[in-house]
Amino acid sequence: MCGIVGYVGDKNAYPILIKGLHRLEYRGYDSAGVAMISDEGRLNVYKTKGKVSALEHYAENKDISGTIGIAHTRWATHGEPNDLNAHPHYSENGSIALIHNGIIENYGVIKTMLSEKGYTFRSDTDTEVLVQFIAYLRAENHCTLFEAVQAALNQVIGAYAIAVLDKDNRDEIIAARKSSPLVVGIGEGEYFLASDATPICEYVKDVVYLNDGEIAIINRHKPLKVYNLNNIESKIDIRKIEMNISELEKGGYPHFMLKEIFEQPRTITDCIRGRINLEGTNVILSGILDNKDKFLNARRIIFVACGTSWHAGLIGEYLFEDLCGIEVKVEYASEFRYRNPVIQPGDVVIAISQSGETADTLAAIELAKSKGAFVYGICNVVGSSIARATHSGTYIHVGPEIGVASTKAFTGQVTVLVMMAMVIAEMKGRISKDKYEAVLRELLAMPESIKHILAQHEHIKDIAAIFTYARNFLYLGRGYNYPTAMEGALKLKEISYIHAEGCPAAEMKHGTIALIDNEMPTIVIATNGSVYEKTISNIQEIKARGGKVIAVVNEGDEIVSKMADYCICVPSVEECLTPLLSSIPLQLFAYYIAVNKGRNVDQPRNLAKSVTVE
Repeated sequence: MCGIVGYVGDKNAYPILIKGLHRLEYRGYDSAGVAMISDEGRLNVYKTKGKVSALEHYAENKDISGTIGIAHTRWATHGEPNDLNAHPHYSENGSIALIHNGIIENYGVIKTMLSEKGYTFRSDTDTEVLVQFIAYLRAENHCTLFEAVQAALNQVIGAYAIAVLDKDNRDEIIAARKSSPLVVGIGEGEYFLASDATPICEYVKDVVYLNDGEIAIINRHKPLKVYNLNNIESKIDIRKIEMNISELEKGGYPHFMLKEIFEQPRTITDCIRGRINLEGTNVILSGILDNKDKFLNARRIIFVACGTSWHAGLIGEYLFEDLCGIEVKVEYASEFRYRNPVIQPGDVVIAISQSGETADTLAAIELAKSKGAFVYGICNVVGSSIARATHSGTYIHVGPEIGVASTKAFTGQVTVLVMMAMVIAEMKGRISKDKYEAVLRELLAMPESIKHILAQHEHIKDIAAIFTYARNFLYLGRGYNYPTAMEGALKLKEISYIHAEGCPAAEMKHGTIALIDNEMPTIVIATNGSVYEKTISNIQEIKARGGKVIAVVNEGDEIVSKMADYCICVPSVEECLTPLLSSIPLQLFAYYIAVNKGRNVDQPRNLAKSVTVE
């Protein structure tokens, strides 16, 4: 949600900024803009409602010279999406431009104070208030831009990642962050700035991830300097970007989402590489083994997550209770952080987030740490805020996920949770050697099993064409596949805008069955397992009321396949692994329905990939 790009060096900044904004489109946005200091020393600000392509059109035939600039994609918070509220915002005297991700909560008080001093405002945003405040402090204190930014940030309340330009200094960008990500790329005589590594990975490999409360002085002629809000210089921790530029291209697919669905055989392989031996007899996760006592003595485990990651946490609940014998709770991070949850030393809190930047999950982590819990992270982005805020953790290593609707990150999260459960179950002596090795062997074979399902994409596409008309869907599952049903429903909602509800199959008769008729299709996950016969009864109840049933079944199924109107077959695996297979056809089904309805699959309306504000 929102995106920042910045550049200072010896190259023309505009092409770099525009390409960077295109790289960040996946985050979700409704307007875009750039600010550059031209070769003649003018501060040029171009911004417009709509896509980056609209910005490019707007900037045609305008002065786009200059080797320093900042750019932004905005996801509206304060003020409707329009040209005036788009970023960058600039000071009344036209000397300072600023871009901002986040929310300044006390902007109203500051705006009133500035208004009383004669300042006027063009927009409805909290961001314009911040840039005017910086300009005011600079004028009042006769200080540098860095000092004015530092003084302003010591007085604002809220979340921010900002980049600031001064038209009288063509060499320098001031950047700062709190609760919103910001990364600085270090080149030869040039620097890059971005919300994440995707816009800059083709230019540099050395990066610095700013920490909360840090301000960076990015000057093309000087080494990078970082200070905290108390003006104490911070140690520079240079990291390497582990990202391939090909991962940011569609590679011949019409949408990133479809590409990422079809990447899952490879991403599962990457997730388990080096963790399960080739014989499938042992799994090693250093984050667990290095904290063995924490998990062996855990009073309980609490998962905190949002959206798709929350569904992965629900699957983790089944895994850890079933295989490890540990009490588990699964919490929405957004609710957890605003309650007064009972957390004690001895609890293990596991935070799950694809981006590693989810604001509510980060706040939940800090709450858990303050109460003495051991906090473990599961995320995808190396060097992300959650990776740095937790005591330990495991990366899912599925590569950049550009489509807003999560696919490969979900299966990566579930894969990591399975491996974690296996390690802990083996340490606690709660799993037999035969079961342990059977699960690991099938996990090693999972990429081939997923390829087998993906080969049915035309069949799934044909079923989706039949049901594109539907206005509502019901998704049913039991046991491990109840969370999978919820995830399938979420995918359909996110990208097709069709209302869908996922619920436990047995709960259908406690109210939801009232919705069943011949216009309410139901997707039932009916793979073999401990509740297979019970699921058959639920299908019979739907058919008796004229409902249409699409069933996900195991290959060779002879019962459900005769009852359902349409079937999608998946290989048979250990019950704890079924979500990894059952989720694949549901992802494809949602994708093809969305395409049939002409939706913007990769950037669905009102959604952002990384929710970095409340």
